[in-house]
Amino acid sequence: MSGGSGTRAEIHHEHRDVNGGWLRPSVFGAMDGLVSNFALIAGVAGGTSSTKVVVLAGVAGLAAGAFSMAGGEYVSVASQRELAIAEIDIERRELERNPQAEQDELARLYESRGVEPALAAEVARQISLNPEKALEVHASAELGVTPDDLPSPKIAAISSFLSFSLGALLPLLPYLLGVTSLVWPAVLSCLSLFGAGALVSRVTARSWWYSGLRQLLVGAVAAALTFGLGSLLGGAGL
Repeated sequence: MSGGSGTRAEIHHEHRDVNGGWLRPSVFGAMDGLVSNFALIAGVAGGTSSTKVVVLAGVAGLAAGAFSMAGGEYVSVASQRELAIAEIDIERRELERNPQAEQDELARLYESRGVEPALAAEVARQISLNPEKALEVHASAELGVTPDDLPSPKIAAISSFLSFSLGALLPLLPYLLGVTSLVWPAVLSCLSLFGAGALVSRVTARSWWYSGLRQLLVGAVAAALTFGLGSLLGGAGL
């Protein structure tokens, strides 16, 4: 369509969410839950033949890991958010006290990005007419954040808790259904590791098979080493 005052530019492509507050904790939570509880269950199973002990260890690992993950994400994201708010407040005060200096700074920023000086000055002037828009532009350019789109500690914590719990439940599930051997939990865990890695490839540039095999290798090595350690300690009577 030809340009006009009543038309909008068409968007010919879409971008994936690369900084959402839920994505990172969800992905890492599920991976961490699956790998850590699979390794824990394998280690305990290597050191004892008691299914009850293995199940108890798996349940404890799920609960402890989920609460720890959620608490850690909450504190981490809350601290990040508080720091961003404090820096945004500094920028807001600077815009109130030295509006011309901030406008000139914005103009220089556009100049550094290839805009002609006269046009850069005019763009900076027009943006500065709206204090909230000026704050948004300065915060984005200088701090890399958007005042109205800061990450939520609650979303991060809940996402971490649920995703870790789901991941940690998978290697435990066969035991809860009556299985007494590590074989089926290991098979389910390996399939889940590959599937989780392949799923992650949808938000990365890697192929599904590469991401799947990489995650499978990491989880399998962790579980094998822990199983070996459990067998060693169990055989020693510890």
